[in-house]
Amino acid sequence: MVCEKKVLLTLKPFLFPSFLLLIFPFMILLFLPGCGNDPATVRSMTHINTGPSMSANNIEVIFSDSGKIQARLYSILLNRYEGQKPYLEFPKGFRIVMYDSVMRVSSTITGKYGKKDEITRIMEAKGNVIVRNELENKQINTEHLIWDENRQLIYSDVRVKITTADKVLYGSGMKANEAFTWYQIPNPSATLTVNRDSI
Repeated sequence: MVCEKKVLLTLKPFLFPSFLLLIFPFMILLFLPGCGNDPATVRSMTHINTGPSMSANNIEVIFSDSGKIQARLYSILLNRYEGQKPYLEFPKGFRIVMYDSVMRVSSTITGKYGKKDEITRIMEAKGNVIVRNELENKQINTEHLIWDENRQLIYSDVRVKITTADKVLYGSGMKANEAFTWYQIPNPSATLTVNRDSI
């Protein structure tokens, strides 16, 4: 046998105003509009610092693998930014000197601006970027270059000029090893220097 019991809640007149005073604040909260998440508002409320976590003047950074120096980077100003994607920034330009296996200077890279991702070890160079193979007297000039330290490659997706002892090559985009001993240029055009004796 199932027994059901019904309870009827009745409010006495003298308790009703007190009940309203208790429930009224909760009713107001239900009808208030939600907060937006405007980025400027969030930043101002949380006081996020978007500046560098560290700055240094006249620095030298050494790139090494298994204790062997591969390259040195020089810059007037280094800024380091932290977060999920930490990076180094060289807003006043940089110069990288790369070494071969016997510590001879094999190539150099200079630019007016640099940014290096600390996780992927990829560096981006902008503004009058010059890559030189010091051993073979070859040079790349471009406005944008990527150096992939892990893959030991440099590449560009903009116009490049490559100067060697006997020719000048132009092209849109380029891929080369970091020592600049070999390179590829899609759709190149060339200016060749020819000896008069060979004509």
